[in-house]
Amino acid sequence: MNEWLNDFKQMIESASDQLTKISEAESAKPRAEDHWSSKQIIGHLIDSAANNHARFVLGQLKDDLVFPGYDQNGWVRTSHYQERPWSDLIELWRAYNLHLHHLMSHADQAKLNTPCTLHTLQEIAFKTVPQSEPVTLEYLMTDYVDHLNHHLSQIFDAEK
Repeated sequence: MNEWLNDFKQMIESASDQLTKISEAESAKPRAEDHWSSKQIIGHLIDSAANNHARFVLGQLKDDLVFPGYDQNGWVRTSHYQERPWSDLIELWRAYNLHLHHLMSHADQAKLNTPCTLHTLQEIAFKTVPQSEPVTLEYLMTDYVDHLNHHLSQIFDAEK
């Protein structure tokens, strides 16, 4: 198994433990004015998992990596994560990411490493790639993990 997959699994478990130490009241506080609360960040990560789940499956079933983006603020607003119990959000986030880890671990190696010139990672990736540069499905997956880590750091840094 790739080292990044092991790191991803450890991140899920470690972050789950750390998230449970944040109180319901603290999870609902916005990090700053006009910023998401921890609940909303975890909600955003659940939405990201849902969107990337489709991308990771479709990336193995088709010959390109062309995927639509999504309105992150709209998803968070209409999902009303702020009104959900913190423990429910943690549980859903953890379960969804363990499922994605399973999917990634069983991805077709040939599909993972095939350079793809037709993609939308200049728009949808956390660390964007120019449309003129080929990318791989593995890049998209590791980019998802980087995005996840970025937002978890926002939560944990705000708690210090």
